Amino acid sequence: MKRHAAREKAFQILFQLDMIEEDTDLVIQERLEEEEKDEFLHILVHGVVEHKQSIDEEISANLENWTFNRLPSVEKTILRIAVFEIKHLTDIPTNVSINEAVELSNRYGDEKSGKFVNGVLSKIIK
Repeated sequence: MKRHAAREKAFQILFQLDMIEEDTDLVIQERLEEEEKDEFLHILVHGVVEHKQSIDEEISANLENWTFNRLPSVEKTILRIAVFEIKHLTDIPTNVSINEAVELSNRYGDEKSGKFVNGVLSKIIK
């Protein structure tokens, strides 16, 4: 599985986990169906779950005119993945993480999601 596809699957899994508290590995298994295991996907999902509190604090500290609790679930989930990548996966260039997050936002969010996610992530990397 390519990293772009792994990010998209990770988004779907983390979005589901945010809505309903379930076992992380069970949700991964359900979402992957018969597809092969993907190490990058597991790193993303488990990393976001493990570091969720510090990631959420980082996002919250960089929001303007928003509170973290008011963020739509799509943007919140995408930001969590990107912040995890930026802060914990040093082998991925920051601009790649941001570009991937913006692409996911444009696909799953509304017409303003990509700009919003880009703005928050730009503040985080400064």
